[in-house]
Amino acid sequence: MISSLPVSERTRSILRGAIAILAVLACYEATARSGYFAPALLPPLGKVAQTLWTLTLDGTLLHHSAMTLYRMLCGFGLAVVVGIPLGIMMGRFRPVENFFMPLASAFMPIPSLAWVPVFILWFGLGNTVSILIVFYAALFPMMLNAWSGVRSVNQLWLRAAGAMGANEHAMFWKVILPGASPFIITGLRQAFLRAWIAVVGAEMLASSDWGLGWVIYDAKEFLNASVMLAALVVIGFLGFVFERLVFGSIERATVQRWGMVRAAKA
Repeated sequence: MISSLPVSERTRSILRGAIAILAVLACYEATARSGYFAPALLPPLGKVAQTLWTLTLDGTLLHHSAMTLYRMLCGFGLAVVVGIPLGIMMGRFRPVENFFMPLASAFMPIPSLAWVPVFILWFGLGNTVSILIVFYAALFPMMLNAWSGVRSVNQLWLRAAGAMGANEHAMFWKVILPGASPFIITGLRQAFLRAWIAVVGAEMLASSDWGLGWVIYDAKEFLNASVMLAALVVIGFLGFVFERLVFGSIERATVQRWGMVRAAKA
């Protein structure tokens, strides 16, 4: 949607975002230099930037980021493979909905991190726990949004496609999937945010040797706030890249290409 804005409006949007970020950084720097907190607990931005640069150059943050992304993408990809088809089937077939909806209603309120101790008992320490936690965190938003999208498809479109002789295969690819795509994209975004939080938390609780969550937890043990903040910067940067580039590209290739933005406005 950002790419469809006029150039002047895009420029103003970028400026507003930059001003907000700079204001937050200025408040942090002023607080860090005020003397209310010890420099070891609230290091100035220069110290955080130096730590970030050093850990990036020696490959430490790159390795930890790669491990976090590996766990994240494995669990998230598994949730996509299971959640979206299951949500679509729930929207299309009442028996499937009647079976899985109570399960989703019962399991979704349970925080994903509450399963970490249980999964450690079942699977031990390692990548398996983090991947399963990501899968659990991402599954339900993806499934329920796909279900909502299929249920919200205009019935006139379905009847018109049926009157023109469309079979189930053609109706799915030409009507149902494009009609449900805004909900599915929203589900992907929500699932990614929940999964990103879950993988960092799982790396902390599962005490894995690698990962950005482990970096934060390990730095906390030594009161190394600059390392913790450097890892947080990387987490925020990776999340921003996925949100803007990956999901923005998917939206442009599906929702906007199929004209669903115009349909929603109409």
